[in-house]
This record gives sequence, C-alpha cells and structure tokens, in this order.
Amino acid sequence: MLRTLKLVAFLLILSLTSQAQKAADKEEWQSLFNGKDLTGWDIKIAGHKVNDNYKNTFIVEDNMIRVNYKEYDKFTTEYGHMYYNKPFSHYKIRLQYRFTGNQVPGGASWNVRNSGIMLHSQSAASLGLDQDFPISLEMQYLGGLNAGERTTGNLCTPGTIVEINGKVDQAHCINSTSKTYNGDQWVTAEAIVLGDSIVYHMIEGDTVLTFTNPKIGGGYVGKNHTFKDGKVGSEAEWVRKDNTPLGSGYIALQAESHPIDFRNIELLNLKGCMNPKATNYKSYYKYPDNNTCTFNK
Repeated sequence: MLRTLKLVAFLLILSLTSQAQKAADKEEWQSLFNGKDLTGWDIKIAGHKVNDNYKNTFIVEDNMIRVNYKEYDKFTTEYGHMYYNKPFSHYKIRLQYRFTGNQVPGGASWNVRNSGIMLHSQSAASLGLDQDFPISLEMQYLGGLNAGERTTGNLCTPGTIVEINGKVDQAHCINSTSKTYNGDQWVTAEAIVLGDSIVYHMIEGDTVLTFTNPKIGGGYVGKNHTFKDGKVGSEAEWVRKDNTPLGSGYIALQAESHPIDFRNIELLNLKGCMNPKATNYKSYYKYPDNNTCTFNK
C-alpha cells in the first residue's frame, strides 16, 4: 500500500512538473492593435502636433490599420508615424503588410511602394514639430515595381548606425536578401530585437538581414546630414548621445506617401522573469527582469 501511495505521489509531482514546464514554454504573444480603433497609439506627422491625425492619414477599416491619402490633394512633407505607447527592448514583432493603389501626387519617386516600421524609436512626444523621421532603426518595406528586383525587410538608419558582419556600415539604407514582392499581396514580416546586441529581419519566415551593435549617430540620414538638418527636436541632447548604444525604444508604423495596410500586429516580449521557481517564469525570455517575478505563497 505504501509503495502504491509513493508511486501515486511521484506521478502527481511528475504531472505538475510537466504542466509547469508547458506553461513556461507557451509563448504569450500580445496584440498591439485591437482591430477597432487606434487606442494605444500616438500619431506624429511632420508639421503637426502629436495626435493631430492630419487628413485622417491613419484609419482603421476591416481589422486593418490603413495609411490613407484619400483626403490629400498633394503630399509635401507630411511624413507620418504612429507609435505604440509602450517601449520595449528585447522582443519579437510580427505583422502583415500590403501596398495598395497609387502614390499620392507630390510624393517622391523613391517613396513609391515604400514604408516600414521603426524599432527602438524615440517617442512621438520627443520629435521636433517639423521632424520627418524619428531617431530609430527602420525595418523598411518595399513593394516590387514589376521592373527587376526590389528587396524588402531592409534597414534604414535615421540618426543611428549599426554593424554588418562586425564592421560599421555607413550606408543610410542597407538592402536585405529577400525576394521581390510585386502587386498588392500580403507579406508577413517579423523582427527579433535583442536590446543593443543583435537584430534579425525576417520576411515570410526567412532571415533576410542581421545587424549588430545599434548606436545613436552616423548622421541623420547619412553621415553628411546632421540632426539640425533634419529639424530633430532637442538636437543638442542627441549630439551628446553620439556613439551610445541604442537598446530600447518605441515601435512605430510609417506613412511616406504611398497607401499601405497593416494587420495582425503582435509582439512577444523576451524580457521578463527568468527565475524558474517563479509562477511567471518563461523559458523563452532572453533578458532578465526579475523584479517582475511572482511566487506562490
């Protein structure tokens, strides 16, 4: 009888351990978009105050965030971004995007089927009134033009600089190795962002670009273009931060004169409790934040 009770106890412990392990391994993705409205996001369009959604540049339709130019007669300098209102440092982000229709008149030729998301970005509130782009790491999305190859999931570096294969790359935009995606098709994009160490860009499940050691600096849109040239807010403060690691920030969706839709925007936080004894421990966390740990009493 005693042997049977010991066996039952052992099996119970084994079952509870297995359940705890499964809970620790289960990824808890969070949606950054509720599918109904722009709650949780801040809008900043060059030349306009924070949350002035000029001419309804950002709208919600059919569970999508749409960059919309129906009310524009002409695009001039209304470069816009919509920022999720919480910063992150170590995470995965995934979404789907598609370009639609035609570019609004006045948009630059290089902005045809051109948009992206900004990673490790400054906040919407910290931008200068006329600042075009936030200091950030842009995962650039380009649509094919039915005229040769045009990669997507590239990197552009407004006010930032990175290393490729262990060497500083001074280029403002760095191409990925992705395929070209023509037409108005949905494209699945994902980024793995690990603080100021390494970032991976993925398109349709393939890793197309990897870079390391992101820092503030390298000029605003190239080394010969200063923060002052870019009308960056608090220019002197950014100059003082030159060559400092960039390990966290906000996520922003971009509006650059060509209509684009975003949907299924989800984030997996990779920073959290890494104490296996805690109730909120996750085996996939990459960076500890053990102040958040909770324990059974």
